[in-house]
Order: sequence, then structure tokens, then C-alpha cells
Amino acid sequence: SGTGQYVILKKDVTPQVKRSIEALHLGGIVWGELSSERLYADGDLMGALLGGVNDNGDGVAGIEQVENKTLTGTDGHETYQRGNGGEEIPGTMTESVAAKNGDDVTLTIDRDVQWYVKKVLKEAESKYGAAWAIAVVQDVQSGEILALADSDEVQAGTDAAKMSPSRAVSETFEPGSVGKVISMSGYLQMGLHKMSDQLSVPDHITQEGQTYKDSFDHGTERWTLAGILQNSSNVGMIMAGENYPDEQRYEYLTKFGIGQPTGLNLPGESSGLLTNPSAWDLRTRNTILFGQGYTVNALQLNNVVATIANKGVKQQQSIIKSTTDANGKTTETKKGEATRVVDEKVASDMMNAMESVAEGYNKFIKVDGYRMAAKSGTAEVQGSDGTLSSIISDYSVVIPADNPRYAVTVVMKDPNGVFGGLTAGPVSAQICEFLMQKYEVPVSSPRKNAIPVTW
Repeated sequence: SGTGQYVILKKDVTPQVKRSIEALHLGGIVWGELSSERLYADGDLMGALLGGVNDNGDGVAGIEQVENKTLTGTDGHETYQRGNGGEEIPGTMTESVAAKNGDDVTLTIDRDVQWYVKKVLKEAESKYGAAWAIAVVQDVQSGEILALADSDEVQAGTDAAKMSPSRAVSETFEPGSVGKVISMSGYLQMGLHKMSDQLSVPDHITQEGQTYKDSFDHGTERWTLAGILQNSSNVGMIMAGENYPDEQRYEYLTKFGIGQPTGLNLPGESSGLLTNPSAWDLRTRNTILFGQGYTVNALQLNNVVATIANKGVKQQQSIIKSTTDANGKTTETKKGEATRVVDEKVASDMMNAMESVAEGYNKFIKVDGYRMAAKSGTAEVQGSDGTLSSIISDYSVVIPADNPRYAVTVVMKDPNGVFGGLTAGPVSAQICEFLMQKYEVPVSSPRKNAIPVTW
């Protein structure tokens, strides 16, 4: 009952249905055409990150969309005369062009690591009653992403995967105290301080009519700069940043990649929000010293600690490893240029202080035999009611601290337990333990020359 010469009766019929129709000998009137179906073997393992294709096989979301041109082949065709029954009349072939397969795309993602991280995040979401959880695992030296996962249960190729970008790239948040790593790196790089500098730090401070407090009450503490990081003192960061100009506060945030695209070009990825210093009020210029007043995504935050671990050199993150054409020729994906953010000595001192941070948590965040360098964060963020009623808890860690191989960041929304070190931290340790076992990483040497945290 179609109105034209050509009408599709039904798509995606089984071969059995096609054979039944052919048995009616309606060739030339009703016929079947081959179609393809994209199958994803791993269910929700990479879900919205992979995305999906439309009815024509075109990538419309996720990595499918990014790599659509590479993955898509070219149809072949034949030109010949056909009899009344639809059969080819012998000797009438005038043109025959073979189909060309698309290229295969190989990701940097390690399937085993992705599977384990996904499993751990789902368990953590349930254990801590969190709204969601995200994790990134990155090779420190190459910048390759080995796992990029969230706790959402989205099947690749479904409408859900095609309609919503991966939370792991789209979700942005204030990093909280993990952001202190950036500011302290700036202090050292500009020569304003050494990590061993001694400060007397109260639990609150008032500047230009604005009062700032630490997360816990304490008397005046005799902390070095390393101790300020270990104890995650907001007040200490403000005191140490007294001669740190707004332009440099902004400069080092951008150098570490805050407010900048990651370069992965994943659909739905947000660069976060970092305003120009001219827009900062009296409070914001200080809160950005301890990770509030700007937002990041998990990939950006993980690359901050990976840069410190990589001796101060920021690698271009990558998730596409190589492509292989129909003839079997493999081409490695060209990587963006690495850039030095801070000197090697600055990075070394930061790793030293971050290792002291990790030691402060080693009663419940540890991997036997391996030293870790880390920073935890907790930030109040806007909740569904429009007020600061929600919490972001995060933990970024480098392992092994004495021979950095991997950077891991875990981010959780509204977990029971609140603080990043008590929630996201243990989850990151589970991931780190798996990495050490899977890649058979040699155990760490004993720690020496720790920078004093008190005086």
C-alpha cells in the first residue's frame, strides 16, 4: 500500500523470514538487502563512553561519533541487467566495485582495569550511599587513559547511551583540597616558599573582611609548608599565598589544564569553569587557593597529579591508541606535545609532601609494599534544592611514589562519610592494589629524606 515505487516493509528481519519470502518467488517485487548491527560484547562496561550508532550505522554519540569516519567502510556495488525473477543475466555485468571495510580502532583502555574499576565503583556507590562515583586511571609517563568509568549502568548502543554523554567526562565539580596541589606548586615555582618553610597556623584567619576556617578546630600549629598540605589547612594556604598575585593564581591553574579542554574531544566533555581574575571577588581570590571557586572534570584533576608525578611535565592525555586498516597496517595515534609546568625539583618536593599526606591516611588507605603520594578533597556544592547542600568527595593518588607509574582519581557525590579521605580514598586504594598486581610492579624501596611537616 506504499505511495511510491519503493517501500521498506520491515527492517532487521531474521534469515528465516527472508528465506520464507524467497520461497514465494517474488524476486523483483519483494527482496531483501543485507544490513548490519553493532554489537557490544561488554554491556555497560563502557556504556555512554562508547555511545552508539543510528539505523544507518553512523556513530551519533561517544567514541562511536568521534571515530565514525575511521570506522565507517565504503559500500561496494555491481551494475548488471536483471531478469524478471530478479536474477542476473549472464554476461551483462558492466561494473563491479568491492566493498571496503572501515578501520579498526584500538583504545588505550585496558579492559581488565576498566572492568575492575567499574565493579569497584558500583560497590562503592552502594556501600557509601553515594549518588554516583567516577574514576580515572592514567599511565603517568604516556598520558594514556587505562580506565575511565562511572557507576551508571548504561548499556552501550542503547538510547540512553546515545542521548546522554558519559558522566566521567561531562560531570564537573569543585575539586576541594586536591586543588591545593596546584597552588602550592605555584608557590614553589615562583620562589615564594620552600617546602620546609615554617609557619604558625591558626584554625581561622580574617582578610579584608572575609573569614576563612580550617575543616577542624585547632590551636596555633607549627607546620611547615609540607605540613600545611598534609593537614589540608585552608588558613595555611592563604598565609603562604600572601605574595602570590592573582595573575599567577590564574596562570598556574591554566598551566595545569584547569578550564582547558583535555584534547580527548569526547562528546559531552565539559572543560569546567575558571573565570578571569578580573571577575574574582575578595573571597574567590583566596578560595581558589584551596580548590573552590572553579570547577573541573575528573580527567583534568587526574592530570594535575600525573603532571607532578611526571617530574613536572604535563602529558597530552589520550584514549585512542591506534588504527588498523583493512590490509592490517597499524598506525599509532599521534600524540599532542608535552609541556613543562613546573621544574623537576618543584615536582619532587610536591611528591615528597603528597607522600606525607598519604602516610597520614595509611591506617585505611594503603597497598602493602607500595608507597603512595596523594591528596584528598571535600567540597560543598549546589544540591537539588539550589543551596550548598551536597558534597563532592575526591581522592587523587600516584603509585608507586618512588617510581611513579599510575595516577588514579576517584570522585563521589554525597557519600556517607563525607570526607574524600574516608570515602573516595579507600576506593582508590582498591584500584591501586589491582594495578600493582596486574602489571606486576616491583615493590617500593623504604622512604628516606621526608621533608619535616612540623617544627
